[in-house]
Amino acid sequence: VLTKRIIPCLDVDAGRVVKGISFVELRDAGDPAELAAVYDQEGGDELVFLDITASSDSRDTMVNVVRRVSEEVFIPLTVGGGIRTVEDIRRMLKAGADKVSLNTAAVNNPPLVSEGAAQFGNQCIVVAIDAKRVDATHSRADGPSANDPGLALDVSSRWEVYTRGGRTPTGIDAVKWAARAVELGSGEILLTSMDEDGQKRGYDLELTRAVSQATPVPVIASGAGNLDHLYDALESGEADCRTRGEYLPFW
Repeated sequence: VLTKRIIPCLDVDAGRVVKGISFVELRDAGDPAELAAVYDQEGGDELVFLDITASSDSRDTMVNVVRRVSEEVFIPLTVGGGIRTVEDIRRMLKAGADKVSLNTAAVNNPPLVSEGAAQFGNQCIVVAIDAKRVDATHSRADGPSANDPGLALDVSSRWEVYTRGGRTPTGIDAVKWAARAVELGSGEILLTSMDEDGQKRGYDLELTRAVSQATPVPVIASGAGNLDHLYDALESGEADCRTRGEYLPFW
């Protein structure tokens, strides 16, 4: 049985940690290296940094952030955002990351997951999924269509995958995509409920449970507001790992 992990997951914009609610209303929350050291001292098992700007310019900024953070802490570090090629993966790993998280790039170019896993190992590849509940009042025909019919939303779909920092609907069923990502070589799934992000109401336990049951790899669930929420994710949501970015202090 895998050990359950507590993993702070922090969003980075222009080299600074930010916090928001449902992917908007971003506020500055501090220096990445300083916060990483705090979470390390508090007993965090791993750290996740996600570059939400994800531009070509910000990739250089994130490389520097990874170098600084890796000098401050010695727990595993996952980095995501703006990673689009195998060379991008290599740069982040060389800078000090232990794993990379692929989101938009994985959806747009699924072979990237397989290529990364083949070159660096499944344990280095995490596929991040931003999922939003499907609005039952709207027809599936109203939104975008998935390029792969096997991943498309259908009448039983409950959650849709969004890309580009939660701005772009894809027409892809989140649970189907999680299963496909593992088939491609992802060693973990980093799952964020856009509906619950930053709300401090706890996890979307139905979403977490559905993805956990559909995949044989660890699922890192995001959305804790307190310790009870962490327990719920473990027991009811069947998550293997839990993030607690919502506990982030503002200094």
